[in-house]
Amino acid sequence: MNAAYLIVALPITGALILLFGGRRIGDPLSGWLATIAAGGSFVGSVIVWASLLGRSGADRTVDKQIFTWIPVGSLHVDFALQLDPLSIAMVLFVTGVGSLIHLYSIGYMKGDRSYPRFFFLLNLFLFSMIVLVLADSYLFSFVGWEGVGFCSYGLVGFWFDRETAAVAAKKAFVTNRVGDFGFMVALFLMFGHFGSFSYSAVLGPLASGHSTLAGATATGIGLMLFLGAVGKSAQIPLYMWLPDAMEGPTPVSALIHAATMVTAGVYLVARSAPILHYSHAVLWVIAIVGATTALLAATIACAQNDIKRVLAYSTISQLGYMFLGEGSGDYTAGLFHMITHAFFKALLFLAAGSVIHALNDEQDMKKMGGLRKYLPITFPTFIIGYLALSGIPPFDGFWSKDAILDSAWHMSPALWAVGAVTAGLTAYYMSRQVALVWLGQARWTSDGHEGGGGHGGHGGGEPHESPWVMTAPLVILAFCATFGWLLNAPFGGLDFVNKWLAPVFPSTIDPAVHVGTGTKWVLGIAVTAICFLGLGLGLTAWRKVDRPALEPAVLVHGWYIDEAVSAAVSGPLTRMASAFSFMIDARVVDGAVNGLARFTSGTGRQLRRMQTGYVRNYALGIGIGTAVILAFVATRVGS
Repeated sequence: MNAAYLIVALPITGALILLFGGRRIGDPLSGWLATIAAGGSFVGSVIVWASLLGRSGADRTVDKQIFTWIPVGSLHVDFALQLDPLSIAMVLFVTGVGSLIHLYSIGYMKGDRSYPRFFFLLNLFLFSMIVLVLADSYLFSFVGWEGVGFCSYGLVGFWFDRETAAVAAKKAFVTNRVGDFGFMVALFLMFGHFGSFSYSAVLGPLASGHSTLAGATATGIGLMLFLGAVGKSAQIPLYMWLPDAMEGPTPVSALIHAATMVTAGVYLVARSAPILHYSHAVLWVIAIVGATTALLAATIACAQNDIKRVLAYSTISQLGYMFLGEGSGDYTAGLFHMITHAFFKALLFLAAGSVIHALNDEQDMKKMGGLRKYLPITFPTFIIGYLALSGIPPFDGFWSKDAILDSAWHMSPALWAVGAVTAGLTAYYMSRQVALVWLGQARWTSDGHEGGGGHGGHGGGEPHESPWVMTAPLVILAFCATFGWLLNAPFGGLDFVNKWLAPVFPSTIDPAVHVGTGTKWVLGIAVTAICFLGLGLGLTAWRKVDRPALEPAVLVHGWYIDEAVSAAVSGPLTRMASAFSFMIDARVVDGAVNGLARFTSGTGRQLRRMQTGYVRNYALGIGIGTAVILAFVATRVGS
């Protein structure tokens, strides 16, 4: 179990080495050092998983103390790790997928002038995410929560000399602060009620049934925790930052915005299941927000032309699916989809990066086409990720999506209908992407394109396959996207994820979904038919590039939501803030401070007149003072 220390120590050690010696180490050794640190962390995760596997379900929670952080009165917070089935499941795919993305980045970022800085931020991000999921308390987890926010700011704005990247980084940072406000309020409410932030003290008694929680308290804490999750996992109304975050290098998109950071909110909701169990109102809010976000983002993805923005809106949509599962009370289904999504979405982002690399940083799908002949490894791996995301059997997305939709049907047929329509739209917009990028005639020139990226590209000529450090992760992720569903197959006793997470989500918290076998078959066939319909429509309709009727302006502009928010922030909200600044800050706050300063200065000037420098004046003052004291004493004695 001491391998848990290596999980945390290796990435931060790699980050510190690159921080102070990255320039000397240079390119590509900086990348290999960071990749080895990430790979070692994954090996440590496997060792801890194997150790827990040999224990019974009740004994699969182990605390590893690091040091005492806050010993103040009744508040006692440790830097400690909680190793249990949920945290280890999270850290396994975080470090595993993260290691592959590190390896991919060695080739993708080759020649970048800030190569060591990129891998420093990548290792620091991995360390922060590990702290977030392995922490033994909400407060310690919040440290990792803020760490991934900081690293996201640095990585999204990595090419900060481009204004769009700098603006996207600020947008991500500010939007996430709104969610963090909710998380902090939840911490205050939690300490006021439980007197602790520890998972064992807060969640343990609730999960075991040894204590209960009033509905109002559970609703307050649950809603604030979910607000934090909404910000980090890009749900309505705080989703606008994630599409703009595609300004960062493509490995950043794969690591932060597909496989790890955006899943932090899903993890937070799952970890807080014992609290949410006492508030059905919060569960309904989570399910409705998740379903609405999934549908909204899917519609926007249908009309995007940037290869990465399509995948970005797809990520928002799939995160909505995860929250739909958790809000329906099936936390295991939401987490299973999170794991499979990490496989196929990381695969799709990295494959998209390979395409961008081959076309010298071109990202407009309307300027691609016919690439299947030139990228013989990237093409089939992309197709596997495409089929998995589209919910086509037998790939990963089919199984995890259906588990969520069964739970949604149990919650409400209306939620199931929204999820089913979203599944069809997903198959449609991904088929559109495949048709524009891989099929049809080539729409790029033989001398290459001039792009705005910063990693070099292929430098002209025909597109060609990426080096092995970039294609090897694609092959591994494609294998996982094909067979990863066997981790939780709904037959033959292969539901390993359900069994593994059973101690974390007992039947009192995560009851079995009561949907008959026949109904499940009907629902599954119906949704699969919708997915095949979307797939066929997408491939057929986009044989031609110009389809303006299928790209209405309202979808191209994302229902004008982002523009409306920007106009509100830069218009009336800015004027309101300026008015408040003038009335409150300038008049009240500054007025009070400046008024006190003027009073003090004026009093000092008046008192200074008493300091004449003449001894006779001071003697007179002493005499008057003595007379006053004697008079006061005489009056007191007489009484």
